[in-house]
Amino acid sequence: MTTQNQSFNADISRLLDIVANALYTNHDIFLRELISNSADACDRLRYDAITKPELIADNPNFRIHIHKDTETRTLTIIDNGVGMNKKELTDNLGTIAKSGTASLMEKMSKTKEQKDRLNLIGQFGVGFYASYMVADRVTVISRKAGSKSIWVWESDGRSGFEVRNASANEKELLDGDRGTVVILNIKDEGSEFLLDEKIKQTVQQYSDNINIKIFLNTSDETDKGEGQPINSASALWARPKSEITKEQYDEFYRHITHGFDEPQMTSHWHAEGKIEYTALLFLPTMRPWDLYDPSRKSSVRLYIRRVMIADDLDGLMYPWLRFVRGIIDSEDLPLNINRESLQYNPVLAKIRTGITKRILSDLDKLSRDEPHAFITFWGQFGSALKEGLYDAVEHRDAIFKVCRFYSTHEDGEKFVSLSEYVKRMKDGQNEIYYISGENTEALKNSPQIEGFKSRNIEVMFFTDTIDDFWLQQVEDFQGKKFKSVTKGDINLDDNDNKDNDKDNGKSNESSEKINKLSERLKEILKEDVENVRPSKRLTNSPVCLVASESGVDMHMERVLKIHQQYSGETKPILEINEDHPLIKKLATLSHNDNNNENFNDAAQLLLEQARIIQGESLKDPAGFAKRMSFFMEKGLM
Repeated sequence: MTTQNQSFNADISRLLDIVANALYTNHDIFLRELISNSADACDRLRYDAITKPELIADNPNFRIHIHKDTETRTLTIIDNGVGMNKKELTDNLGTIAKSGTASLMEKMSKTKEQKDRLNLIGQFGVGFYASYMVADRVTVISRKAGSKSIWVWESDGRSGFEVRNASANEKELLDGDRGTVVILNIKDEGSEFLLDEKIKQTVQQYSDNINIKIFLNTSDETDKGEGQPINSASALWARPKSEITKEQYDEFYRHITHGFDEPQMTSHWHAEGKIEYTALLFLPTMRPWDLYDPSRKSSVRLYIRRVMIADDLDGLMYPWLRFVRGIIDSEDLPLNINRESLQYNPVLAKIRTGITKRILSDLDKLSRDEPHAFITFWGQFGSALKEGLYDAVEHRDAIFKVCRFYSTHEDGEKFVSLSEYVKRMKDGQNEIYYISGENTEALKNSPQIEGFKSRNIEVMFFTDTIDDFWLQQVEDFQGKKFKSVTKGDINLDDNDNKDNDKDNGKSNESSEKINKLSERLKEILKEDVENVRPSKRLTNSPVCLVASESGVDMHMERVLKIHQQYSGETKPILEINEDHPLIKKLATLSHNDNNNENFNDAAQLLLEQARIIQGESLKDPAGFAKRMSFFMEKGLM
């Protein structure tokens, strides 16, 4: 007999320890996880058998068996699905590849609250490893459909695992010539799962709507005609909505997501016409751990006439809807089509369009009917949905309907829509003003929005990285162009309902001083700024930085440097507030004393102050500290 002993991946060992401790009070879940794995194995073989019917010729009826043995204290789950070979047993059960990454494990291990750990584990999909909540040893016997070899994987969940050839007795446990057997040696804490009634109750609670029959006996007993399925074994999505309860929807959602949360929204409909399909889709409450994985894979399963074809098919869902969970069951796609051809099938593209329109419509309705639920959704998934503004022009208007942003309206405490912004625009205002940055609190205090706030002109806060990218593709909303308040020369007097004569009271001498100050500052700072000019934006702060009209917005430039190795270096414009006491003092000093030795340091401090407010790093921190100390010392004399 060939035996191969192996140690667990270090992350698996940590995962098993966390599972045993974190899920202890919720150990019914392990059976749901194992049944879900068995159902998926049956679905995969059902698909493979379309082109290779010989794989199921001797055992065409898919099924799952669960039975207990009180004498040996074992609980056994058997399926006649696709099975696993030696490599798949090792890869799927011996590494963390199917359950997450080391960084996620680090997050889980640092989570102290029991409730939060439950959420994390449900979110990351522990699957098979949940068995160790109730078992001190797990044995997996498997034969891949079409293969002659039968392999055994066995582990106590602590010291590693072994993979070996199956014995004669172990081979007899398989349901026919393929599939998987999972044998759990039940611990004292899991004794209730040695009772038929507990097994039946758990299956009906968590797995009733799996489209595979589940029997509470051995496969031999079923072959003799003994026993009836303990689940309804019908596709939930194929049943009328009027016959389905919220609890059944929720449990089906947990079945396909391996999660613990309830869906934020459930959408179930049947499309008829030129293309016919059924959709049962869910919006999660919790953000999936891989939401921002670069692959942006879909998690919606595609069925064709109740046969599962794929669980992550490219082209079925837009990448920006990757947080949606559920199933699509088509009546029009051919069963014998391969995945590569399927991705380019025009029917699939039409299904995707129909699904997208329905989801966006449902989200719009949710925003109106249940605003609190919608805001919860938006906080979790809004940044992903906004990716559609960049890559899905045909759905842009519908996406804009559900987009929400903070703004200076109500001091950025509530989300607002672009439609609401446009309705509040002042007479004569033709642009949607926005400022982009890392967080709302910082943007609220930006000097560039002072003039807008003083004139009661609303400014939108764009705080997601994707905002800087879709803004490059989208020129306007409802005919109103987007305008960054940190770029170009903005004349706020055009939007001011007051008399536009505010400059008339200024003396020629004052204007001359400011102009001379601007020129002198520009000369001193010429290596770092493109220009120095009086500002129409500032009311309280002495200075701020803005980009030129033809340049790259400063926050966008910072984003490009981080995410796309952008190496460009554009000089900003330094704007000065001619009404600020500090600027007036410097203007007088510059006008009366061209040779003041401290003026150059004051000019550098102005620029450095503007950079700090902008969130930029200083080129010469030591020089800044020296200059600041000097002026503080003089001020305290």
